[in-house]
Amino acid sequence: MNVLLAGLLIIPFYLIVFGIFFALPVILIWKLFHTWLEYIQKRTFFGQSYMLLELKLPKDITRSPVGMEIFFSALFQTAAATYVETYVGGKIRPSFSLELASFDGAVHFYIYTRKAWRNIIEAQIYAQYPNVEIFEVDDYTRNVVHDPKTINMWGTQFVFTKPNAYPIKTYIDYGMDKDPKEEFKIDPMTSVLEYLGSLKPGEQTWIQIIIQAHKKIDRKHGKLVGEAIPDWGAAVKAEIKKVREDGVVVGKDETFRIPNPTRGQTDMIASMERNLSKLPFEVVIRGFYITKKEIFNASLGLSGLIGSFRQYNSMSMNGFKISNKFTDFDDTGKDILTLFGWIWPVGDMARWMRDGMEKHMLKMYKWRYAFLQPYHKYNPEPMIMSTEELATIYHFPGQVATTPTITRSTSKKAEPPSNLPI
Repeated sequence: MNVLLAGLLIIPFYLIVFGIFFALPVILIWKLFHTWLEYIQKRTFFGQSYMLLELKLPKDITRSPVGMEIFFSALFQTAAATYVETYVGGKIRPSFSLELASFDGAVHFYIYTRKAWRNIIEAQIYAQYPNVEIFEVDDYTRNVVHDPKTINMWGTQFVFTKPNAYPIKTYIDYGMDKDPKEEFKIDPMTSVLEYLGSLKPGEQTWIQIIIQAHKKIDRKHGKLVGEAIPDWGAAVKAEIKKVREDGVVVGKDETFRIPNPTRGQTDMIASMERNLSKLPFEVVIRGFYITKKEIFNASLGLSGLIGSFRQYNSMSMNGFKISNKFTDFDDTGKDILTLFGWIWPVGDMARWMRDGMEKHMLKMYKWRYAFLQPYHKYNPEPMIMSTEELATIYHFPGQVATTPTITRSTSKKAEPPSNLPI
């Protein structure tokens, strides 16, 4: 009996030992494979040559944001890959950074891109906005270093208030697709520009919108384990079906089903279906407010930056909010650290943790790094936005934007006469 009991007790031990013996090599191989993929993708990303283009706008832009939709459609590059290109060459989808920056209240438009894409970007912008001037400039982020003794900085990342399937309030909802006269235009982007133009000497605000084409991800594109990541369209169709079902009146004992959607449900379905017809991008939006230590203004810098995105929000649809990834250290965190105060002074620990968050976010902003590991591992999932939504939050405003500090071109370009002698 004792021998039988001992045999029964030792069986789980052998199962665990043999399980570890067989499982450990598989885990190590998977980890090695994943590390290799992360390495070659980062090698590809940092092996590219990048540049920063500044866009100077004319005052007489009258075209609606639909011109920017066409521009974004040209940037929809999925980088279709084979297994060899993914796992040996480290091929990745190209990403672009659309940026707005204010220095002492002077507002600038930028696009950060691979140098190989410069000609395409310029050609597409000139095709839609012939009078825009484009210059290669030095990267403005290089002049800022993390120095908490002399500089205060606050950074955050924006996320959606609802699932990706629901669109934000777009320029079409504001009637800009109808090309109204300047005096009748309501441009939601003017709130952001007015905030940026209100900054005082010594203040900086940076807004970064990093985009890459969205597509279904499977093993051919680096999804090693688990189910493939479906494309955004499937999620949108599922939400549309759900809204439609909510609008159906069901009879007693389900003897009949009559579609009877509310006006809100009808508008919601129409917005999602219109969004579904546009090309989707994965998007990461970051914001930074940076000043000299003695003039840091939380009410203007923080509240102003957050509030400047509220005009895109809709109670019934989607909107923006700040994620839990920001550089501030709230009172809750300090309360938790108080429990460990006997190990390390709470103030020192809080400052140490905040320094780490500031350094990380500043580095990611400077690199324009958003979609690859290890960043993606510790940060919110990218938002999925259509070209219509992107054109709403980043386009070239006309005279309706009265911010006097927007950098604009001072002359109007014109073609030379065709009959000039050679």
